[in-house]
Order: sequence, then C-alpha cells, then structure tokens
Amino acid sequence: MNVWLKSIALVFGYGVSLYLIYLVTNPEVLIVFLTISLMLPLIYLIQDRAKQKQYIDHLHQETLKAELSLLKSQINPHFFFNTLNNLYGLAVEKSDLTEEVIYRLSQMMRFTIYDGRKHTVLVEDEIAYLESFIELNQLRHQHRLDIRFERHISNDQQRIPPLLFINLLENAFKHGVDTLTDSQYIHFCLTTKPEMIEFTIENNFDKTVLEKNKKQRASGGLGLDNLKRRLVLLFPDKHQVKTNVTDSSYKTTVSIDLT
Repeated sequence: MNVWLKSIALVFGYGVSLYLIYLVTNPEVLIVFLTISLMLPLIYLIQDRAKQKQYIDHLHQETLKAELSLLKSQINPHFFFNTLNNLYGLAVEKSDLTEEVIYRLSQMMRFTIYDGRKHTVLVEDEIAYLESFIELNQLRHQHRLDIRFERHISNDQQRIPPLLFINLLENAFKHGVDTLTDSQYIHFCLTTKPEMIEFTIENNFDKTVLEKNKKQRASGGLGLDNLKRRLVLLFPDKHQVKTNVTDSSYKTTVSIDLT
C-alpha cells in the first residue's frame, strides 16, 4: 500500500509541477522540462540494465570457475588410492622401489594440490607430471610396457592449463593396458607452439575384457567427457577432439588453437 501511495504522490507532484511551469513560463520551457524528465528515467534504466548485465556476467564467470575446479578435482583420485595400495605392498616386501614410489607420488600430489589450482602452468612442469604418472605405472607393471612419449616443445616455459591430458593417459592404462596381459603399448606425442597445442595418444586393448569391465562398472569412464567439457570452457570454438577406434586400438587427438 505504501508503494502505491508513494507512486500516486509522485505522479500528482509531477503533474502539479507541469501545470505550474505551464502557468509561469512559455511552452518552449515546458517542452524542455518534459524532454529532460522523460530522459532521466530512460538513462536510469540503461544504467540499471548495464549493471544487471555486469552482475550476470560476473556470476557466469564464477560458475565457470567453479565448474572447472570441480572437473579438475575429479581427475584420477582412484589412481592415488591404487598407488598407495601398491606402495603398501612394496613396503611389506621391503622393496628397493619403495622410496622411488614415495618420491614420485609426493611430486604428483604436490602438483595436483598446488599447481592444479592455477589457471596455467609451465609446459615442463606438466610434462614432469605426466612422466611421474608413467613411471609409477611402469613400476607397477615392472617396466614391461611399451610406452613412447614424444615431445615437440618449442618453449618449455610456455604456459598451458594444468592437468589437461592426464585423463587420456589414465584412460590408456585403465581401459587399455589393464585389459591385456602382454604386448601392451601406449604411444603418445605432445606438441606445443605459441599458436597451438596438440596431444595424440594411442593404445591397444582387449575388446572382450573392456566390455566385461564396463558391465561390471555399469558405465564407461568419465575421463574423456571431463576433458571435452574442460576444453569447451577453456577454449570455446577453438579446439577439436578426434577419436579413431578399431577392434584392438584406440587413438585420440586433441588440437587447441591458441591464436
């Protein structure tokens, strides 16, 4: 009710003001007054709309940041648990590899916890993280795996988003290497330039075992979906993800345009 009374009083006061101006001045002054009085609410509405848009944009950016943080937090938690289990087994056996595994795992956890929160990291640090992941898995498989990691790096100080390709590498082990008992291979290549990033990875797998594992888990892996969503958020309309699947091999190529 108070709002209605205020509105009525405002309209009444505005009308009285117009009438008084009409009585004491000429029509030209009245027209100027009308023009100004009509423009002020319009200016206010434009400013208010701009503030609302700015606020909505801010909320949108905060939402994207929160989603990116969530996606990064979902990266390979079970890998750390598996490695800890392997570490326990090595400790029980009093293996000479125990110290190496502890060191590699601590380096990975440091990178994930601290550098993983950053918007970008050095290429050399991202490569070191991937190498630690590979070495831990090689230790688990007693270095029987055929793993080739090619690097074509124009500048190892270039900054790229962290933890961008670990999902694909983890999938190659989980859905490839772990489905086979021999002749397992993972071949991948990372290329970085100021204007582009490209990552290609290929692995073999046992189709029968893979399908059986998927049925037991009741769903497929989320690694590739996680990566695709991050790329959409980080590089909208400036990336491509291509996959090529045969009965025994799986190849993924990720291309990112940095221009």
